[in-house]
Amino acid sequence: MPDVLASSMLLFAAAFAAGVLNAIAGGGSFLTLPALIFTGVPPIMANATSALAVSPGYLGSTLGFKPELRALPPRRLKREMVIAALGGVAGALLLLVTPAQVFTGIVPWLLLFATVLFAAGPAIAQRAARLAPGDAQLARWREPGLLLTCIYGGYFNGGLGILLMALYSATGERHIHRANALKNLNSLVLSWLSVAAFVLAGAIAWRPGVLMMLAATAGGFYGARWSKRLPVQWVRWGVIATGLVMSAVFFARQGA
Repeated sequence: MPDVLASSMLLFAAAFAAGVLNAIAGGGSFLTLPALIFTGVPPIMANATSALAVSPGYLGSTLGFKPELRALPPRRLKREMVIAALGGVAGALLLLVTPAQVFTGIVPWLLLFATVLFAAGPAIAQRAARLAPGDAQLARWREPGLLLTCIYGGYFNGGLGILLMALYSATGERHIHRANALKNLNSLVLSWLSVAAFVLAGAIAWRPGVLMMLAATAGGFYGARWSKRLPVQWVRWGVIATGLVMSAVFFARQGA
């Protein structure tokens, strides 16, 4: 019983903190995935359960951008939602057919990639914004790029928001709030469809998953409030440090 209680407390704390981080700067998966693996959930199931845990936060983020979404052409929204759905399901299926030993081996690299992506996020966004006005031809790559990004998001969620924002900036979306609205909408669609695929495949650890989903939702609520008080740069450095530590721990576990 003490082990069960300690594991539950760890999972709740990790998910709550992940909800706070996602509301302020992102990077919550750096906490939820390692916590699940540390408490004995197999890596692929842990990744699927982590996706379930953070999925409610996308709904709140999307609802916050309703005016921006209403201003966009409905046809574009429908096309992108279909692409996001296909990508999310494809990424989920790719995860489900990945051998457990292979996924265990690439977890540290995925964490490290997502951490580097998160750290480089502002620079990537600036570079993408400079590309957009100079080359209108890049717009033709928006939908193929969206599909590839959503496949990655269905497979492993870390750094998804940064990739989507960079994609929209690089392909000519000059309004930051509109790009953010599209990012949140497509993240919601791919996340929920990938989670649905995980549910149908029986890849969700339900007891920790429901606990973490509730904790992450609560963390997102309070994170939205605290975001006005905490310096975002401090939070960003905290996320980067967490990602590097988690990557190092998983690399060390492989070498042990």
